[in-house]
Amino acid sequence: MRNFAYHRPDTIAAAIDAARAEGAQVLAGGTTMVDLMKIGVFEPDALIDITALSELEGFEVGSDRIRFGALARMAEVGDDTKLSDAAPVLTEALWKAASPQLRHAARLGGNILQQTRCPYFRDTAYSQCNKRNPGSGCAALDGGETNLHAILGGSDACVAMYPGDWAQALVAFDAEVKTQGPGGSRTIPFADLHVLPGDTPEIETILKRGELVTGISVPVIPALKASHYLKARDRESYAFASASAAVGVEMEGENVRDARIAIGGVASVPWRAREAEEFLKDGPLTEETAREAGRIAFADARPLKGSEYKIKLGADVVAGALMTAKSRTTGGE
Repeated sequence: MRNFAYHRPDTIAAAIDAARAEGAQVLAGGTTMVDLMKIGVFEPDALIDITALSELEGFEVGSDRIRFGALARMAEVGDDTKLSDAAPVLTEALWKAASPQLRHAARLGGNILQQTRCPYFRDTAYSQCNKRNPGSGCAALDGGETNLHAILGGSDACVAMYPGDWAQALVAFDAEVKTQGPGGSRTIPFADLHVLPGDTPEIETILKRGELVTGISVPVIPALKASHYLKARDRESYAFASASAAVGVEMEGENVRDARIAIGGVASVPWRAREAEEFLKDGPLTEETAREAGRIAFADARPLKGSEYKIKLGADVVAGALMTAKSRTTGGE
């Protein structure tokens, strides 16, 4: 790890000013950034530690929206019983995301901006990584191991997978992100925050230099209460997803009035399966229709050799999550 400057501003304005400098990186919980610095993937000139900004901590479960500060800790949020009752998918996704030690250190804003776990991105012995070294190629596409890579949303330049869990719940339920930057404040639909790799996989979000995530909000809707996060992984103890699903349903009698489905561990960005949602609406939710929704969610998948297993696994995860969500509706089975 090479030398770097360290700043811990005590106001948002000062943090923005420091973060806009060329070569600066923002540090929140540090659970990803420090690791990447140790292995030489990131070599910032300066770290801007924003953990002194106490106004960005905390969260509130309101009647119309649930609001989170960007520096709220994953553990504090995931352990909250009021939130678990109002939106189980949000707490379940946090619980399944990391070990207790990491959840006590990690912050929500940093969690949604975490870097890919692609082994070729994280190992500097591989020179071919368009995300780390634009224009160098992609080792995964050039004959490498691909079982950990995206089967949705990839491009000819990059098939790295977005690794987060909580983001799937946010994209499924129309969350919004609040930011402040050199140009002022703005509200961004969470679905617009991350960008597909295309020809520029090094650009991962629409955030501008110096722009900080300050908060996240989720509208309270009936499907949020009857929700579930299901995650399939190589081992039970806090591994990254091979496939996951964040879902919610609102039933009207025997039929689905509203369905929310997002899938993780399989795409280059947080991925909402809107076609699968539309298939379920106005019809019954049964084992058969849940499995069909899972198949629809993966209809456009483009697996590489080694990642084909994610299609069936992902469809099964979607179906299982939907049936659990249904059991949480009034009169659910």
